[in-house]
Amino acid sequence: MSSYKATYESWTNNPEEFWAKEAETITWDQRWDKVFDANEGPFGQWFPGGKCNTCFNALDRHVVDRPGQAAIIYHSQMTGEVKEISYEALLGEVEAFAKVIQNQGVEKGDRVIIYMPMIPEAAIAMLACARIGAVHSVVFGGFAAEELSIRINDCSPKLIIAASCGLEPNRVIAYKPLIDKAIEIADHKVSGTIIFQREGQEPGQMGPIDKDWKTLIDEVKLKGEKADCVSVDATDPLYVLYTSGTTGKPKGVVRDHGGHMVALKWTMKNFYGIEPGEVMWAASDVGWVVGHSYIVYGPLLQGATTLIFEGKPVGTPDAGVFWKVIEQHNVNVLFTAPTAIRAIKREDPNGELMEKADLTSLRALFLAGERADPDTINWSAESLKVPVIDHWWQTETGWPITGIPFGLEKLPTKVGSSNLPMPGYQIDILDEEGNVLPAGDIGAITVKLPLPPGCAPTLWGDTSRYIESYLTTFDGYYETADAGYIDEDGYVYVMARTDDVINVAGHRLSTGGMEEVVASHKDVAECAVFGMNDKLKGQLPIGFIVLNNGVERSNEEIESEVVKLVREKIGPVAAFKTAVSVNRLPKTRSGKILRGTMRKIANGEEFKLPATIDDPAILDEIKEALGSRNIG
Repeated sequence: MSSYKATYESWTNNPEEFWAKEAETITWDQRWDKVFDANEGPFGQWFPGGKCNTCFNALDRHVVDRPGQAAIIYHSQMTGEVKEISYEALLGEVEAFAKVIQNQGVEKGDRVIIYMPMIPEAAIAMLACARIGAVHSVVFGGFAAEELSIRINDCSPKLIIAASCGLEPNRVIAYKPLIDKAIEIADHKVSGTIIFQREGQEPGQMGPIDKDWKTLIDEVKLKGEKADCVSVDATDPLYVLYTSGTTGKPKGVVRDHGGHMVALKWTMKNFYGIEPGEVMWAASDVGWVVGHSYIVYGPLLQGATTLIFEGKPVGTPDAGVFWKVIEQHNVNVLFTAPTAIRAIKREDPNGELMEKADLTSLRALFLAGERADPDTINWSAESLKVPVIDHWWQTETGWPITGIPFGLEKLPTKVGSSNLPMPGYQIDILDEEGNVLPAGDIGAITVKLPLPPGCAPTLWGDTSRYIESYLTTFDGYYETADAGYIDEDGYVYVMARTDDVINVAGHRLSTGGMEEVVASHKDVAECAVFGMNDKLKGQLPIGFIVLNNGVERSNEEIESEVVKLVREKIGPVAAFKTAVSVNRLPKTRSGKILRGTMRKIANGEEFKLPATIDDPAILDEIKEALGSRNIG
């Protein structure tokens, strides 16, 4: 087994040789002309001239040696349905549905929007598009009609594939009216929709351009029709995934076929430590990049079993559901957001529900999506008795930038750090002039170009915006828009978004560092710190805190202790004087805390309601809490 250091040095010394070797793990229809062509695209292209098919690599080739192995375990806490779909059965469904969409006129290069909840049909639709060379764009199920229409206009899909509804605790979200409204207001007109009617729920009302999923798939199966794999260029787009920007038009991140497969295949074995036949559970949603990379494509490319879970970490029915699911399905690796663990910890601070489950199959817990505060990591590690690995990446990169390569070498983690850079990523911390900062100094986290395989080569239909957004601030670097530092051992600390590094009387301070201290208070379940404008000091930090269940002391007493704690740990320079208790924090549906929106409310600025917000009513609660302190 190679060590991390040797592997990273191997990449550093000869990047093209490194990735060419990894590319041998993929089945190619035609080998590439070059491993990397620096003269194509904004920063270059990986494996130009190569031809391949992502669906073939995810399904067809595994059916030869593992036809009966579970490709998907579907577990719905909302309906009670639990089932396994073998590689052979999944291939049959994908072949049939790929033929269905071909029959609707979809060809190689056409775009298809997929608007579905966490059901196997979402993965089937994605793989069917990949099979025929169509470009899928998954939109998180339940997105507002206006947001869906923006995506329709931007990627001009030929077809929309959707479910009739999504299921949330205590409510049903009817998708069909949202789709109808989006189609009505969009300038681009789709040629049709395919609707999967969910059993046991009121069916969506069908119109002239709507067709029924089950009827269409039964027809092609009856005729024995199925779609073969279409060979595509390695540099052709596999999918477009829109980042959930809070202002302006969302960015359509493009993922190509060849580099994407090579990068994900490397991470499954070397990073997450998953071998063929093992069970990986990424507790996310197919509407987000984690769902694309590690619910659908990564595990299937590796010949592993992926778990599709419809439910919540708490409330379906309780804070022990994750542990029951791990026990029931012998999950080897769990990947979720720190937000999910904090929600579980808030409901079950002593881990009593965890102790009731047999978790012997679990080897590691990976956290990403939000900064993992030390308190969350320590609680998880002590309770689960397995390594807890914080790692960091972005929609744009598609796979981890930093972390611990668990399958390669079980290196020590550093609590508060997202750990070490992965092969493919040379990370530098730069000041505002683009100078490389020494160890320990906070600055902009950047990646030296070229980006590795699997990273977004461009934005859909807008290369100039891609260059402007990511490649112009620092010459020769990709700008992550995150801020942090690297310590003397090379461990990376992602402290905040660049916008969240605040300037207090000339001192650049990390809100992430303050959150770390606030979260360490024994009564605090989760928190958010951001800067608000101040005439005297430029900016002042303010912290929102959510208390653990069962805390009986007054809010004022705990708030005072939190302020004192920050003063002790960071010092008076932080000027942290305001902590505000709230029942909950505003978040996106993927669990990211909406600090930017709260900052605008505190500063009395206008803001656009974030398209991805989980519950808009929380913003009124934030306004009320700030108003009680004469803020905003």
